[in-house]
Amino acid sequence: MKKKNNPFFDKYTTEYQAVPFDKIKNEHYIPAFDEGFRLLREEVDQIAENPRKPSFENTIVELERSGELLKRVSNAFFGVFSAVTDDERMEIAQTISPKMSECQHYVYLNKPLFKRVREVYLKRDSLNLSVEDIRLLENTYKGFIDSGAGLKEKDRKRYKELSTELSLLSLDFDNHVLKDENSFELFLTDKKDLRGLPANICHVASLAAKEKGRKGWLFTLSAPSYVPFMRYADNRGLREKMYMAKMTVGCSDNEFDNRGIVEKIVNKRLEVASLLGFDNYASYVLKDKMAKNQQQVYKLLCQLLKNYKPLAENEYKTLQEFASGQEEDNTFVLMPWDWSYYAEKLKKQLFKVDDEMTRPYFELERVRNGIFGLASDLYGLTFRKNLKIPVYHEDVTVYEVTDSDKTLLGILYTDFFSRETKQSGAWMSDVKGQFVDERNIDHRPHVMISMNFQRPTKEHPSLLTYSEVKTFLHEFGHALHGLLSQCRYESMSGTNVKHDFVELPSQIMENWLDEKEFLDCVGVHYKTGKKMPAKLIKNIIDSSNFNVGYACCRQVSFGLLDMAWHTLDVPFSGNMERFEKKAWRKAFILPEVKGTIMSCSFGHLFSGGYAAGYYGYKWAEVLDADAFSLFKEKGIFDKETAQSFRNNILSRGDSEDPNELYVRFRGRKPTIKALLQRNGILSP
Repeated sequence: MKKKNNPFFDKYTTEYQAVPFDKIKNEHYIPAFDEGFRLLREEVDQIAENPRKPSFENTIVELERSGELLKRVSNAFFGVFSAVTDDERMEIAQTISPKMSECQHYVYLNKPLFKRVREVYLKRDSLNLSVEDIRLLENTYKGFIDSGAGLKEKDRKRYKELSTELSLLSLDFDNHVLKDENSFELFLTDKKDLRGLPANICHVASLAAKEKGRKGWLFTLSAPSYVPFMRYADNRGLREKMYMAKMTVGCSDNEFDNRGIVEKIVNKRLEVASLLGFDNYASYVLKDKMAKNQQQVYKLLCQLLKNYKPLAENEYKTLQEFASGQEEDNTFVLMPWDWSYYAEKLKKQLFKVDDEMTRPYFELERVRNGIFGLASDLYGLTFRKNLKIPVYHEDVTVYEVTDSDKTLLGILYTDFFSRETKQSGAWMSDVKGQFVDERNIDHRPHVMISMNFQRPTKEHPSLLTYSEVKTFLHEFGHALHGLLSQCRYESMSGTNVKHDFVELPSQIMENWLDEKEFLDCVGVHYKTGKKMPAKLIKNIIDSSNFNVGYACCRQVSFGLLDMAWHTLDVPFSGNMERFEKKAWRKAFILPEVKGTIMSCSFGHLFSGGYAAGYYGYKWAEVLDADAFSLFKEKGIFDKETAQSFRNNILSRGDSEDPNELYVRFRGRKPTIKALLQRNGILSP
């Protein structure tokens, strides 16, 4: 394809130089990637062959700023890849992935380049660099070491092979999960099977069936369909069928089986770690995280189990007794496909509230405005819809985000609704990173948040449950982390931080939903316009710790599974199901179910970058509870506290050590006390 026909090869003429998604076709990506690879190699050669003595500016900064076209194409493609994962894009990703690995090897395994980087690094103490500059220098040097630059030739070659293979395996893993999930459909034609399900859920299911040219009701494994079905469907046999379908994604002896892929990924990661001198992959990953080592991770997980497991076991006993009474069967055993169903019933009985009861009060547009308003109250931000900026899908809406002084902070893409080509879950990603160029011009970020909410219908707008509003707040927190970035270097800006720190800005936002002042703003009935009743608000807040022990143990079990896979010091071979169940057994509360292997669809671990890092959600939860306790002390809308959080956490990216940033905000190191108090385990 000629360059003149490819929008990536021209300067973007869109407003704020946004990605021209309306002009980009799938056929444009590979030529643009290839040209980006070529240009980066040229730039790397120029840096490596520079006859001048290596300096911070002519080596480290030049390397940081290299590959402009490649970054532009990569951000446009991978920034929205999970939201539009059709077969053609997957093919592009599989074509590009080995080339991407090869290009990274060209940089990090370049001997003359590494020699220059090392020379600058060794004299770092005499260079009079700023804190941010030192951080970039250290990150750059560590990046080379972690990528095999210090290895002997034979091992360097093997490292290249392994990293290329791993990138392809992760893509295959994701592709299998998406296709296996999409292959399952539960069509119902008997109204009796709908008992217990809310009318709006049934209506959406009937529309889904109609789109497939069938009469009846269609339920799938996508969150807007699966979650309410498991929570409300009276038919236990169908709940079990849905559960088994979900928990056997990627391990059903079909063309999408991921067991072999998981084994290869785990073993190749171990080999990478061994090449680089580590006993296991977790040691390799954790050395630069807040936790520092696996002992600290296990210390946290064990501390959580000590405090939460007795509570979780009591919660299970209570729910088992409740379910037995409901079923009038003393021999009834509460199984995983029963938990959400009976928990919702008990929650409603105890607190006069359930998730679906909240849905009429959380109309998406009002929730969005309320969350934008929260950012305005805390940080002085303004969000203005911009219909001129091109989008990658008709579901997407774009907003200009400006600061209190009217300066542009960035662009926010919102993509709310579920569809077949979108991965399950919710996430935030960069479409364009923030950085300051050599002319001292601040390039503002463009970020995207994606959810899987129910679509609006002719009968009613898109309505969210309380838990879905929390998801929105969570991803919006990630977006703020990106939008408020004030860093000089793109590789350290926004959310480019340690995984056990990146969840602090997202998880802290969830706290506001349990505060009456905020709930009162967003909770308005979509039909009557009446505010959520004070009694319902109180019940929601009172129920916020319902089954909190079980929820914590569930997260800890995932962390234990992650660590089990990545603390292996010999290659894995054997029964994957047995390994998994042994790994998380001490945190597991519900009866084990044969034939299920969560690892085979656990994208966080095998394609999402959280390998040996899933504990980070709980690590960050300790941080967010501790940080929010300061807001509680000063006032949840206190602008001085918010400004401190913005200046010390949200704007700093990875420009400094996250432990130091946190202490600067909080005035001390974090403790678990606030989390235990928030969950009612300790008295305030």
